[in-house]
Order: sequence, then C-alpha cells, then structure tokens
Amino acid sequence: MYTEEKKKDKNYGSIFAYCVLCFVLIVEVARFAKPYYGNLQNLMETEALVVEEGFVDVMNSGKLPCPFKTSRSASARSHEKLSGLIRREDRARPPSSYCVKFQNFATMAKLVKDNGDKYESRPFSVGGYNWTLLIYPNENKPVGSGGYVSMYVRIDNSSLIANPHDVYAEITFLTYKSTIDRYHFLQETDAQRFHLFKQQYGQLNFLEIGYYKDPGHGFIFDGGQSVFGVDILVANPFEKWEVFSYEENIRDPLFNWKLTKFSTCNLDSYTSGSFSSGGRDWVLKVYPNGVGHATGNSLSLFLLSASNEKGYVKAKLRVIDQIRSNHLEKQVDGWPNATENGWGFEKFISFADLKDSTKGFLADDAIKFEVEILSFSKTDTL
Repeated sequence: MYTEEKKKDKNYGSIFAYCVLCFVLIVEVARFAKPYYGNLQNLMETEALVVEEGFVDVMNSGKLPCPFKTSRSASARSHEKLSGLIRREDRARPPSSYCVKFQNFATMAKLVKDNGDKYESRPFSVGGYNWTLLIYPNENKPVGSGGYVSMYVRIDNSSLIANPHDVYAEITFLTYKSTIDRYHFLQETDAQRFHLFKQQYGQLNFLEIGYYKDPGHGFIFDGGQSVFGVDILVANPFEKWEVFSYEENIRDPLFNWKLTKFSTCNLDSYTSGSFSSGGRDWVLKVYPNGVGHATGNSLSLFLLSASNEKGYVKAKLRVIDQIRSNHLEKQVDGWPNATENGWGFEKFISFADLKDSTKGFLADDAIKFEVEILSFSKTDTL
C-alpha cells in the first residue's frame, strides 16, 4: 500500500516538473521573439499606410484603378500595342464610316438591358454594302467581355444571299476623348472576311467600362455624353488580271520573206507583211544599211511582235544561202533587245559576206530571210 502511494506521488512530481519546464520554455520564446514581432507589426502598419495613400493618390488624380492589372499612365495606355495584328492609339481624324452620339451613356446602358444589352445603330452603307454598328455598354455583355465595352459591326446578308461571295474589310473602332480632343481607336490591321456564315466582327474588350463612369477620363463629357464610331474600308476584289504562260508547241513556226531589188533599197528599213505563228502575229524588219553600231558595215535583222508584245522569245533567224543551202543562222533567246521592241541582231551579216557571190546570200539582186519561232511567253489579260 505504501509502495503504491509512493509511486503516485512520484508520478505527480514528474508531471509538475514537466509543466514547469514547458512554461519556462514558452516564456523564453516569447521574450526572444518580442522584438521581431514589434518590427513585423510596424512593417504591416507601414504597408497598409502606403497602400491607403496610393489609393488616395489614384482617386485624387482622376485615374481609374484597374484591378488585376499593372497600373500605367493614360498616355502609355493610349499607345498600347495589343498584338501584332491589333493596335490601340489616338488620332485627330473622326470616324470615316459612321458615328453614334449618346446624350447620356449611363442612361443608354440602362435602356439597352431589355434589348440584349446592346445598342444597334441604324443601317448605313459603305463600299456598296449595308452595315450596322453594335455597342455593348454593360459588364460581361457579351459573355466574356468582363468589365469592358464591346463593339461590333455586322454586314447585311441580303446582298450576300443574292450574290454569294466574300467581302474583305479593314475595321477600326473609335471613341471620342474630350480631354485631348482626339479619338481613341482600336484597329485590326488585317482585313476581316465577311460571308454568309460570318456576318459579324468586333472587339470584345474595346475599352474598360470604368472610363465611361468618370468625366475625368474624357470619354464622357457635357453631362454624360459619349461618342462612338467606326471606319470600314471595303477591299474590292480585283477586276482585271493577267495569266503568264510559255508556249512551246508552236503551230506554223516557219516564215519566209524575199526582199527583191536589194541594190536599189534606199530606205532605212523594210518590214515584211504580218504573219501568224503560234496564234500570234509577227513581222520581220531589216535594215539594209545597218542600224546602231552596224550602220555602214552590216545588215541588221529583227523579229517584232505585230501587237507590240514584250515577252520572252526563242527563235532562229536566217539569211538563206540560195546556192548550197549553207544558211547563216543566229538564235534569239530572251526578252526584247531592240529599241523598237524586237528580238534580233544589229550585226547579223557583214556587207563583205553578203556581197560575196560564192556564198549565195545575194542572188539575182534578191535576199531571202527565214524565221523559225521555237517558243515564246504569253500574257493574257482577263
């Protein structure tokens, strides 16, 4: 019995000693941490004061704080580049296609809640099509816009139904900023494609709604007025175009021409009659006394397009040997090289060779020319 009571007293003593030890430890920890706690408290109070003063400064400056975004000055925001395809800037020129003025932005925002939360302008015509400007002034309308005003344009599909085709247009949305007397705009630099299955385009996040609640920002003025507009530049498709091709299988490639009474040729040049080869009309032109650097020493020969074409030509020009068929042949292969839009050679054959009777180029005071058209480029305008 005595032994059991002694054990109990010993247990109580151990518990008491343990409690005293814990108490001492807590006191020491508190004493050690007190200076750090005081510094932490001072730091928190200082931070709170800075935040409060910063908020007061923003309120006094007339600038709307934007939650969840880094703050930027109004001038920096006016030149924001959103992406490679969209730019946001200010300009003095008003909207070129259509403009809407609200006598009171807040009143309009309330009234359109029964109209799908959008203001829909009257139809207006641009580029031969009817358009409508849509303005969404309320938060999260359309869904996903958050706290932004949204702007859209819609093309009237009646003309697209009658003549189904794509319409490309460059779109710029604008709103007037009275504090700087300029128009803030958001522009898509790529043309937008409209068709039967895509009749509408716009900017979900045009400008924060908060800017239309404080006249200090300039987007509402004179008792709540606001102005919105749009530029629509319709890019009409091309009406004329050309197709470049290269013809190699030439029909009727050969043409022969005989120039008689050569010794009495006193004109600077002579031109053959027009002939057809490969579906194009041509002529040969000869300068008996030469032209350019060949004047007075060689005969000049050229192939010309009768319709003044300026393409690529590959052809063989010949002066015929009327005795042994040992013809003099030179090939043109390229773009026009003559002053009169032709292909040929100033020095085609020298007078010495031409007048050498043994070579057969001049017989009975006549000279024969031949052209073989091998290929040429072709440009058709449609």
